[in-house]
Amino acid sequence: MNIMGCDLHTRYQVVAWIEKETGEIRTRRLEHENGEAREFYASWPRGAVVGVEATFPALWFERLLSECGHELWVGDAARIRASEVRQQKTDTRDAEHLLDLLRTDRFPRVWVPSLEERDLRQLLVHRLKLVRARTTVKNQLHALAISQGVCRKGALWSRRGRAELESLALLPWATRRRKELLGWLEQLDASVAELDQAVEEAAAGRAEVERLRTHPGVGPVVALAMVLTLGPVERFRNSRKVVSYLGLNPRERSSGGRQRLGAISKQGNTMMRWLLVQAAQTAARYDPELRRAYQRLKFRRVSGVAKVAVARRLAVRLYWMLRARLDYAQLVRMSGSPSSAVAPTVSGSKV
Repeated sequence: MNIMGCDLHTRYQVVAWIEKETGEIRTRRLEHENGEAREFYASWPRGAVVGVEATFPALWFERLLSECGHELWVGDAARIRASEVRQQKTDTRDAEHLLDLLRTDRFPRVWVPSLEERDLRQLLVHRLKLVRARTTVKNQLHALAISQGVCRKGALWSRRGRAELESLALLPWATRRRKELLGWLEQLDASVAELDQAVEEAAAGRAEVERLRTHPGVGPVVALAMVLTLGPVERFRNSRKVVSYLGLNPRERSSGGRQRLGAISKQGNTMMRWLLVQAAQTAARYDPELRRAYQRLKFRRVSGVAKVAVARRLAVRLYWMLRARLDYAQLVRMSGSPSSAVAPTVSGSKV
């Protein structure tokens, strides 16, 4: 079997391989736009393994290797960089280092979701970006209202609040800004509603998603994102691995018998972490155990720390619901929590 280390860039790549006749390590720079890369991989016998770092999405390269009959291995970029101690870093050295890791069976291969799952992730990412853009537009409109002495908070987006906002006497450029912002808000509302329907359709028929949705505060977006982020749940040996994978574990610098813990590491999926924090705030309203934990930490520390801590507990719960194939009611009975922890279905309370 042929093996190749590939240092992949947007416009070119540097590949390293071993000549079978001489055992010599060869390197070559391949341009992407002129078809040089396709010609190179097509010239190799089918069945080669190409190792790359996990960097930017390169679906075209994955399709190219599949068409040529080769296998793509994606490695953990942080572990790959940590395994190289020399201070000299070039494209050629990176390709040769990847080849050495493959040759010595030290390549830190990571799990890669299917193309369909990656496309569904794009749906969730796109929805998140639009929701944040809508929040930015709302904040600007709220600032315009406050400048005129109108402070309605969430009521500003009701029918009465919207009419009051449109009736404000503003100067010409402020009037134009209000008009365009309201137009953008309507467009974003329509787009987000369409994406919400797409998420519902994608979540329908998935047993794992339906199981997670039984937990208070967990709607189709959070449930689908959790399933797509974790993938095969059996690849995590325990909940601590999941917490670390999501970046919700604390940073630690312990030595000499003294433990030093810091803020969360944030070494994980940013979108999934944000969704868990949002869902945890709703879950803490309807689940007694999470509510007690939130109130206790909020009293001892601050609300931000309490939200993240509840999000971590929620992530652990969702992991065990997937791992043990339990719904929320079964999880409550097994954990010994009171039956009142089973939350009623509240319209609009889930993300």
